[in-house]
Amino acid sequence: MAKPNYSFEKRQRELAKKKKQDEKLAKKQAAKGSGQDGDNYGDHAPHNPPADDGTGNTAQ
Repeated sequence: MAKPNYSFEKRQRELAKKKKQDEKLAKKQAAKGSGQDGDNYGDHAPHNPPADDGTGNTAQ
């Protein structure tokens, strides 16, 4: 029986992992370029917490 080539198997796993990461990055960049984020779910208003003046009271 032939001896297993662990280095070859490891290299194949690394290549598959890198390919998957590259595809994920390309998908993120495509979504970013088209203006679709997907994380907001319709919430387009920026979140601005109340200002803190150091006295414990929030400025309004």
